Amino acid sequence: MINNKPFVITYWSASDKKTITRNALWTDKCRYWISKSGRMLMTYFDVDQDGYRTASDSWSIKL
Repeated sequence: MINNKPFVITYWSASDKKTITRNALWTDKCRYWISKSGRMLMTYFDVDQDGYRTASDSWSIKL
């Protein structure tokens, strides 16, 4: 990912029980990582909610 380049992320939210689509931005605080339980995670900046969010397991990105 390229810093400060906007993108759209779509993923299933287990807590909301629905598919979420957000306008996002990649910053220095964003990252891909694996949880202690082995889940794939991606932390991104949510432009719509003005804060950081984490997508888990699977997601799609449109540039």
